[in-house]
Amino acid sequence: MTTTTTPANFAELGLIQPLLARLTELEYQQPTPIQAQVIPSVLAGRDLIAGANTGSGKTAAFALPLLEYVFTQKQSEKPSGKGNYVTGLILVPTRELAKQVSDSIKSYATHFNGAVKTVAVFGGVSANTQMLALRGGTDILVATPGRLLDLISSNAIKLDKVKTLVLDEADRMLSLGFTEELSALLGLLPKQKQTLLFSATFPEQVQTLTQELLIDPVEVQLQSTDASTLVQRVFTVNKGEKTALLAHLIHQHQWRQALIFVNAKNSCEHLADKLHKRGIIAEVFHGDKGQGARTRVLEAFKAGEIDVLIATDIAARGLDIEKLPVVINFDLPRSPSDYMHRIGRSGRAGEVGLALSLIDYEDYHHFKIIEKKNKIRLDREQVEGFEVDEAAAEAYLAASKPMAKPAGTGKKKRKKNAAGNSDYWL
Repeated sequence: MTTTTTPANFAELGLIQPLLARLTELEYQQPTPIQAQVIPSVLAGRDLIAGANTGSGKTAAFALPLLEYVFTQKQSEKPSGKGNYVTGLILVPTRELAKQVSDSIKSYATHFNGAVKTVAVFGGVSANTQMLALRGGTDILVATPGRLLDLISSNAIKLDKVKTLVLDEADRMLSLGFTEELSALLGLLPKQKQTLLFSATFPEQVQTLTQELLIDPVEVQLQSTDASTLVQRVFTVNKGEKTALLAHLIHQHQWRQALIFVNAKNSCEHLADKLHKRGIIAEVFHGDKGQGARTRVLEAFKAGEIDVLIATDIAARGLDIEKLPVVINFDLPRSPSDYMHRIGRSGRAGEVGLALSLIDYEDYHHFKIIEKKNKIRLDREQVEGFEVDEAAAEAYLAASKPMAKPAGTGKKKRKKNAAGNSDYWL
């Protein structure tokens, strides 16, 4: 894996003056470790595979050198007038991430004075509006796979001129079922191109993808847990008392904002109703809300107009909420890897953050799996007034233990579930 000393400033990375001027305005003082390692490699034209914690500055790491490449190429070449072209293609798994990445790129390009065109396309909104935006092509296209294929089938855009491909959150794209769409898109791209792959985790599907796509890639791996910026705590509670404990914590601590995760869309509405009865106004964020409504809720939360937001895992990645003080797991994530993505919404970019998990005795075993998979161990705490009924917990745990195997069956293996965990019973 690549290692380097973090440069003192962005000028040392070789970025051009319009980008440096904008970074100064944005008060980007020193490159983050991933920016220090990725930017020079991308400027040098290398393929790259990178993994880093959320909030590490990943978007700027690929957006800045891509912008520099596109801008300098346009300055040195005569206009081609080739119609619906794309130079830089960035594929992302969700609508929210597409908009966020696009907004960041447009912000970084402020001093190019409109010389670099960036368009974001994603589902949930009118395709006609996006087709109009793509007239004449675009320099940088940020897209979700499904909507991009729709636009290609309508001849709104072509990918045969792509010079740089960025796969952002590749693991998430594959886990959301975009495998076929991704394969179809990759088949439309030119063989000779620069490919940059970013992934928080590297399951077998992602590893296969990197072997097929990347040529002699630079590898950057900076995933680590910074205990100084993100504090993780676990509160045990009796079954049926999570909502009361949650309301108590919100009233007691008066957090500026709180992001609460649940596992289902109807759970968002149900919990919001129960909190409302306890004097807490909460908004919800899930896949059944229209794109316009989701955008409005997210922008209001970012602006501090919403104090409590209840969300499913569509908010676990790609959402950058500045200085979010606390993330709360009301329901534990089904996938242990999603735990780190959820809590990564707080404690971003060096800010102090808090991640709380509320678990009753039915969650005990699953949280142990989360700890094991993520190589952490957290003390179980109790809140005064919400002490656990130990007798009820012990009775439940005793009843849930697997039955002893009959004699003579010791060599048989326990059947594993789809995730490969023989003891995953949540």
